[in-house]
Amino acid sequence: MSWIDLAVLALLGAGLAFYAAGSLGLLRFPDTASRLHALTKADNLGLALMALAAAIYGGSLAVAAKIALVWLFAVIAAGTTSQLLARRARLDEARLDDADSAPDGGLR
Repeated sequence: MSWIDLAVLALLGAGLAFYAAGSLGLLRFPDTASRLHALTKADNLGLALMALAAAIYGGSLAVAAKIALVWLFAVIAAGTTSQLLARRARLDEARLDDADSAPDGGLR
């Protein structure tokens, strides 16, 4: 086993650990914002480590550039999606607060 194979295995293991940490944060954290933060940050780093492992294993600059482009698009999509989910959760919480403070108990 060469040092490249060992580096790829180490990067894949570290990426898997970050994915697991992000998933655990999604399940354990109390509110939507902290859940999204944990999931987005940890998964982006996990994906970066796995993409780096794939780029090293691919062995060419063209493959590495394509993998980097896929990673970049995934990071942009994850950030955009988490912003949209957080905005929706905030609007839903505001709507629930308004319904609770209504004189009729929110029955309209």
